[in-house]
Order: sequence, then structure tokens, then C-alpha cells
Amino acid sequence: MRSVPEPVPGESAPAWFAFCPRCGSPMVTERVADKPRRVCPACRYVFFTDPKVGVGVAVVDDGKLLLVRRAMNPERGKWSLPAGFVDQGSDPRVTAAREAWEETGLAVEIESVIDVFFNPPGAGGASIFILYGATLLGGQLQAGDDADDAGFFAPDQLPELAFASTRAAVAALFDQ
Repeated sequence: MRSVPEPVPGESAPAWFAFCPRCGSPMVTERVADKPRRVCPACRYVFFTDPKVGVGVAVVDDGKLLLVRRAMNPERGKWSLPAGFVDQGSDPRVTAAREAWEETGLAVEIESVIDVFFNPPGAGGASIFILYGATLLGGQLQAGDDADDAGFFAPDQLPELAFASTRAAVAALFDQ
């Protein structure tokens, strides 16, 4: 049995991308523009690695921030902002509101972008994380989807936070 090479975070020409999705020919590595990339020698298709984009919401109610405890890896058991990955063709704002609903049972109205964060390769989570401010509209606070707990926390009572982007966002929100 042949083993598939493990992905290398940030790699621009991953060996695991072995066959062309257009014509099925074996891919080779060539320099394209500024980096080595996987290229099909038959039809010239070029495979570009794309960052994974995540979105989340910052909901502050009565001076407390809405957080969820992660039930899945990476960072299982730590707390983060309600968030999720954006699928190709999806509106990031709609995704952010849906993730808040699925993870907390709360309906929110998405406002403006608070910030955009970069998570280094291999750090877990999304490469690019877009944080929206959101207003609480209603619902019943209840953990769901990939969260096993949800709650509002004062700045001086924060639990252990997951991800560099979560820690940076919380620090910025509370000017710490």
C-alpha cells in the first residue's frame, strides 16, 4: 500500500496533489510566477493552494462577550468566538450569522468588520479569520453544532481561549 505524504502547512506545491483534475495526468512541480506549484504537463492546469477562510462574530451584551467551548479539535475544551469556515460561493456575513445560530441558539444581526486576522500555518483553524461585530436579536442561549457550552463572559472572567486570532480579537475588543 502506498502512503500519501502528509500536508506541509504553507506548502505551495503539495505532493499529495498527484493527478490533474481536468485530464487525469500525473502532476509535476514547476515554478509558476513566484513559487513552486503543481502543474499538469499535458493540459497545463496549475493547482493553486488557497487559504481556508473563517468568519466569526463578536456579540457583546451588557459588557459581556459571547463565547463557545469547542467540542472538537483543534483546541477542544478551549473557548472561542462563534465561528466557522466559509464555503466557496458563500456570503461570509450569512455564514457568520448562521454559525452563531448553530453554535449558540442566538439570532444575530451582522454589522461591520471588526478586523481580519492571520493564523500562521499549522496553528489550527482558518488561515484568514474575518471578525464581524454583531447585535443580539433573540433566541435561547444553548450550545450546539461543534460547541458543547456557550455563555457570556466579562473581560475579567474570561476562560482559556483557543486560537491566536481569538486571543487577539478579545484583547482588541476589551482594549487589553
